[in-house]
Amino acid sequence: MSNRRRVVPGVHPYDGPAGGWGALKATAIAVRTQMDALDAPATLLRTNQPDGFDCPGCAWPDKEHKSTFQFCENGAKAVTWEATSKRVTAEFLAANTVTSLLARSDFELEGYGRLTQPLAYDKASDTLRPVSWEAAFTRIGAILRTLQPNEVEFYTSGRASNEVAFLFQLFAREYGTNNFPDCSNMCHESTSVGLPQSIGIGKGTVSLDDFDKTELVISIGHNPGTNHPRMMGTLHELARRGVPIIVFNPLKERALERFADPQNVIEMATYSSTNIASTYFQVKAGGDAAALKGIAKALLRLEAEQGEVLDRAFIDEHTLGFADFARDVDATPWPDIERESGLTRGDLERVAAAYAKSNATIITYGMGITQHNKGTSNVRLIADLLLMRGNIGKPGAGICPLRGHSNVQGNRTVGITEKPSPQFLANLQRVFGFTPPQEHGHDAVKALQAMIDGESKALLCLGGNFAVAMPDSERAFPAMRGLDLSVHIGTKLNRSHLLVANETFILPCLGRTELDIQETGRQSITVEDSMSMVHASSGKLKPGSPELRSEPAIVAAMAMATLPESSVDWLSLVADYDRIRDLIEQTIPGFDQYNQRIRHPGGFRMPLPPTERIWPTPTGKAMFSVFHGVHENQQVAGHDVMRLVTLRSHDQYNTTIYAMDDRYRGVFGRRDVLFMNEQDMAEQGFEHGDRVDIRSALPGHHQRLEDITLVAYSIAPGTVAAYYPEANVLVPLDYLDKESGTPSYKSAPVRLTLRSKEIRALAGLR
Repeated sequence: MSNRRRVVPGVHPYDGPAGGWGALKATAIAVRTQMDALDAPATLLRTNQPDGFDCPGCAWPDKEHKSTFQFCENGAKAVTWEATSKRVTAEFLAANTVTSLLARSDFELEGYGRLTQPLAYDKASDTLRPVSWEAAFTRIGAILRTLQPNEVEFYTSGRASNEVAFLFQLFAREYGTNNFPDCSNMCHESTSVGLPQSIGIGKGTVSLDDFDKTELVISIGHNPGTNHPRMMGTLHELARRGVPIIVFNPLKERALERFADPQNVIEMATYSSTNIASTYFQVKAGGDAAALKGIAKALLRLEAEQGEVLDRAFIDEHTLGFADFARDVDATPWPDIERESGLTRGDLERVAAAYAKSNATIITYGMGITQHNKGTSNVRLIADLLLMRGNIGKPGAGICPLRGHSNVQGNRTVGITEKPSPQFLANLQRVFGFTPPQEHGHDAVKALQAMIDGESKALLCLGGNFAVAMPDSERAFPAMRGLDLSVHIGTKLNRSHLLVANETFILPCLGRTELDIQETGRQSITVEDSMSMVHASSGKLKPGSPELRSEPAIVAAMAMATLPESSVDWLSLVADYDRIRDLIEQTIPGFDQYNQRIRHPGGFRMPLPPTERIWPTPTGKAMFSVFHGVHENQQVAGHDVMRLVTLRSHDQYNTTIYAMDDRYRGVFGRRDVLFMNEQDMAEQGFEHGDRVDIRSALPGHHQRLEDITLVAYSIAPGTVAAYYPEANVLVPLDYLDKESGTPSYKSAPVRLTLRSKEIRALAGLR
């Protein structure tokens, strides 16, 4: 940062690499503040081990699933946050009203520690009070039996295991609804909708082995150092081998610039690091489609000039729609591409030249691609670019969506979807003997809208922090309070628990790190990572309280209380999770010999036909698409309109905030900041440290976020960025990708108004 900038409390440059000693220090702090010093080392060393538990953080796979040190800084934070020695007691809850707790930050709420017993909301005292498990289940069942099935929403977090997710969908469908809002609706639903149209399956096609063989990686719209931290080991290896990594991202992110691997003795001893990105393009927020079309346009020109750039044989044999795609790309003017992407024709031609030279290319992408009005079309454009050179279904190449939560993909595989296939429903009927509902249910946005409209009366949450994860909190929060019933299965207090309905129950469950003993002994659960590997996870820690129950046990008990005539033997399934997996195997293709295969270290991979160039599309071919124009979001005129990106801090995982720092971006002890290009500041009459109000620039919308401090940052012109969930209030519920229902968190039009030139003084900041 320039010396001319004003001093802003809690904002100063961080000059170190991502990872390195900074990561080890942060890990040590997480351990010291959360866990018993004797328990912590053994717990962390069981992370991602064959006889240990799967990290509750990101979904990046393990290299061999048998290494000695397979956790990262943010994984250690996730583990210690769950395995904390802090407890929420009945005495604490009696002394603190729900109203008073709501005034505290999300960080404070989860920081109180683990929930230890089932709780029910008491209106008279405005407190959460202990309730017996039996009383809770009886009352939940009684209320659900008074409601119509489609008045109930069944929400799933991506941390839920395959086993409990399967039981949860089974309960809901026997009850009579396909209302399955889940966390993937907020992030990769665009992938789940777009990729089946392009290649026939809603999953990525690469494995870790492909990264060993690739000649080029194009990284678009993600920050792996924070959001997919174990991926940094893979990128580090590639960079050290000299494989080019071309990055498109509006912000300069330290992990994509340079990284010191804490497990590399030489880098740690010499305080050195490895440059990750070979080229870094700061694309404008919402400019990804234009950039992708620019690369494709340059590729078509190279083909016309020198030939043998496109894989004609692959295109002819395996695809349809290329002529329409090429015609549209060719007709897209360069000035439109440059203006919308914020990049030059020369920039994009250089990327095309590198792509044409590579014999095996992987494109990785995150929510910078998916969370737009045309997120689904964005995903399809990436597939188009890969199909042009036959980069799907060959070693070292493919499409790689980066999932967030550790089992968000597995949940979808085992049936958490509001749009189930007829075949899946037929299989459920065959195996379980009841007729499941056929009509499509609610995704997350539709569920919230139904709650706002008074059409949905109950919300059952398998983990997560539904209200905080959703956009438009000014409407979301009151809607939660208007429900007849809310039920939350979780490990810690969060804001959604406190937005109490007429009746609210909080049911504390075992965490991923804890020992799960049922009738037949110690149980394992399974998860599916970003690359479709399914493997076992088994905790070993003593449970945080003797009152805790496992997620499968809680879901089964609710189902039995609600459906006394159920055709499912719920008790038997809870007694031995192998029995749940046997039923998954009977119901869902790809789980053959499920129980046998998860007992091998590393587990097994789900079938991915496109890796063998088999395309389960209606045509039997991979399909090119046409992206009309270059705009992936609604355009709002005005020189003062900025495009807002919502993002995580480094001390955050989705809605969970571990601490108040964002080390790599140079922000410490605070979250009330808006990152902005210094030139944009000058043009609008602002400077570093000014306090502004932000309001939606969408016509007819009045969402506001007040008193936010401007921080000068290396970010694309016309783009600003703020932390979620705080900035979610600026994203209207109807500002979304209509194909997938994914909210457009990554390019919301906003205007800034000066509130004060006076720098806010904040106590206790460094």
